[in-house]
Amino acid sequence: MRSSIVALTLLSTTSLASADSLDVVASFSILADMTRVVGGDHVSVTSLVGPGEDAHVYQPIPTDVVAVTGADLVITNGLGFEGFLERLIEASDSQATIVTASTGIDVIEVGEDDHHDHDDHDDHAHAHDDDHNHDHAHDDHDDHGHDDHAHDDHGHDDHDHDHAHDDDHDHDHGHDDEHAHDDHGHEDHDHHDHAHHDHDHGPNDPHAWQSLDAAQIYVANIADGLCEALPGHCDEFTANAQAYASELEALEANWEAALADVAVDGRTIITSHDAFGYLARDFDLTILAAQGMSTESEASAADVAAIIDQILETGARALFVENISDPRLIEQIADETGLTVTGTLYSDALSVEGEASTYLGMMASNLRAISEALQATN
Repeated sequence: MRSSIVALTLLSTTSLASADSLDVVASFSILADMTRVVGGDHVSVTSLVGPGEDAHVYQPIPTDVVAVTGADLVITNGLGFEGFLERLIEASDSQATIVTASTGIDVIEVGEDDHHDHDDHDDHAHAHDDDHNHDHAHDDHDDHGHDDHAHDDHGHDDHDHDHAHDDDHDHDHGHDDEHAHDDHGHEDHDHHDHAHHDHDHGPNDPHAWQSLDAAQIYVANIADGLCEALPGHCDEFTANAQAYASELEALEANWEAALADVAVDGRTIITSHDAFGYLARDFDLTILAAQGMSTESEASAADVAAIIDQILETGARALFVENISDPRLIEQIADETGLTVTGTLYSDALSVEGEASTYLGMMASNLRAISEALQATN
């Protein structure tokens, strides 16, 4: 009799635990952090690509299959970023709901010229027009649509959570955790300054988390996915998402204030790979990058020479290494231009520890590094 009571108690406890929390797999560290903030105590989150790791070159490991197999939700960026993920989900035979965090954002479309060598680099910088009508796409998104989980303003009617991973994932990458923007007036998006054979992410720039506007939509989509999977705690998820959105808005205001005294034509920074297009669009930055949108592509001697020519022509002096990239490319550019490496920017991954180990901290760290560098060189 006693053993039966114990068994029933264990069964009841297990059922309660499963109804009170979710096992969530996030494709990379930035999404994992957002999910933890929104989900709070009701999520256990595993990040496939961990802090300090590069999703562009990631290869799944056996524990990834185990994690995805047991997941209730898989949070993915989409936009062709996680080339490893579709095959991983198929291999795991996972029944998890797929939440594509970038659904409904104002996507930067990559033109044909962004996938081959450019002879005239001056036509392809991430220079963003003065008339760039920065509408802040989140203005219509303040409530995040959590009352009905529809996101009508952003095209989120159904969310397509059931295996909504992209069909254009055609490149391998893929850890176990603990560790058209018409509103912005940028129809002519042939401003990329990466002269190289770009590793193909598809027709869109996937690095949308670099926009604090887009990040609010990411957070809203994650909250919607959690609400659908665990409706009993939807009020908590919604409140967490709204509080997080307020922090994102405050940080965006900090960016605007920090760059207010820097002339638009003095906002040029030099990085390894072209991961900051959304940041450039939001804050009228010009980005010079020898590599393409993937760190898997290698900059040729001609690419490096072209960037060096542009640095000399523009007088750009804010030179950054990235936390996920081999610093030798930037060190070569520094040697050949006489510049000093200004600091580190966080592009596609959080840091293992320190300020940049959270998304808000990462963006604050990037703000400090970029604003201080530009103010010192203007």
